[in-house]
Amino acid sequence: MWVPSLEGRSPVRYLAIVEALADAIAAGELRPGERLPTHRDLAWKLGLNVSTVTQAYREAARRHLVSGEVGRGTYVLAASREAALFGLKAVAAAHGEPGGPAPIDLSTNVPAVDPDSADLAAALAAVAAEGRIDAALAYHSPALLRRAGIAGAAWLAARGLHLRPADVVPCAGAQAALTAVLLQLCAPGDPVLVEDLAFPGLKAAARWLRLPLHGVAMDGEGVLPGALDRAARATGARVAVLVPNLQNPTGAVMGLARQAEIAAVARRHGLWLVEDDAYGALADRPPLVALVPEQGVLVTSLSKTVAAGLRFGLIAGACAPVRDLAGQIHATSWPLAPLMGEVACRWIEDGTAARRLAWQRAEIAARHGQARRALPGLAAPDLVPGPHLWLPQDDAGAAAARCLAAGVEVVAADVFAVTREAPQGLRLSLAAAGSRAELAEALARLRGVLGVQNGSSESLSVSRSENTVPSP
Repeated sequence: MWVPSLEGRSPVRYLAIVEALADAIAAGELRPGERLPTHRDLAWKLGLNVSTVTQAYREAARRHLVSGEVGRGTYVLAASREAALFGLKAVAAAHGEPGGPAPIDLSTNVPAVDPDSADLAAALAAVAAEGRIDAALAYHSPALLRRAGIAGAAWLAARGLHLRPADVVPCAGAQAALTAVLLQLCAPGDPVLVEDLAFPGLKAAARWLRLPLHGVAMDGEGVLPGALDRAARATGARVAVLVPNLQNPTGAVMGLARQAEIAAVARRHGLWLVEDDAYGALADRPPLVALVPEQGVLVTSLSKTVAAGLRFGLIAGACAPVRDLAGQIHATSWPLAPLMGEVACRWIEDGTAARRLAWQRAEIAARHGQARRALPGLAAPDLVPGPHLWLPQDDAGAAAARCLAAGVEVVAADVFAVTREAPQGLRLSLAAAGSRAELAEALARLRGVLGVQNGSSESLSVSRSENTVPSP
């Protein structure tokens, strides 16, 4: 029977059990599928109340470490470092290191929030005034889905991708859209080519669908054409999932010449190019799939550019897989909440989405400038301003631990790495800070931890007007 040692751990006993459980899983002492002691047995062994162990197991389940089944017991789940980015934050982390500063979260890639925005309240008031609330809370109507396709096509036209509404399939966010595309294009076991540092949602979807990922080497413009060519020949892959615009986590942006080279490789090998364009509107660069419309599927949403909680995603392309997915409405459009669809369509139609995007671009540009001045020489030069910044570090895991000890949560390369050869580094999500003042405080903490010697420290007294009326 597994019995943890709680010595030297959190003084809160249930959290100490969770910490020991996480360490045992990471060390391989507890393996996926292994059954844990009953609440009563572990409480007796540790000399604790049963309610304390019950609380510990409940917290471990919330952190996706275990799963409890009534009548069968509690079992260890398969490890997923990526899932930690989407799970709830640990209770202990809210207090930071003992005696240290409260942590500032630069780990979650979310858009910046305009504290003065009343857009959602206005949209909901308009829906209510028009007598459309009941329709927004009912099942989808064919009219709303047609409207969503038209609005989605208009949104993509601003990106330089001109499609018919019939070529645009609305979904409940980009993650759901990506999963549907992979299900359409792949069978379990099919190899999928990706950047050698891939965003966690893709890794999670591939694990769930049993699709082996093969990392392709990158530079400052994304995947290398020669490396993609070699990987396609070596693996026989027929699908590549790429992020050409503001790649997550590196922030790489493909130039037009590189896009043409990648398109040529795709044609040569018959590769389906699945482009995750979640950040593309922030970069204001054309999508890669526009060069290979017969082999390209674009996946995007409004979550990174307009509002994080607006779960309105799109699958788009003038090709057979998209036409097939358009006919699978229960697997694509049906999970989209009608109220979210109504708000998203309204915002695209009346210009609110474009206005919020412009605000986001300007705010990100300002924050990007803050980071480059506070951490000179650490990031690659000439980056397109994006919501995340990649800092190369030799031992990323240790560096992330030092950052957390200093009161800043960042994400290390192992969360993104697909291959052992993937570059080491840290991702800083600049838009996650609640304000530019909070970001300035986080950057000041990081300067000492990351060994920055020169460069200006950002002022911590950023006024309210500076936080809410950004300048590029």
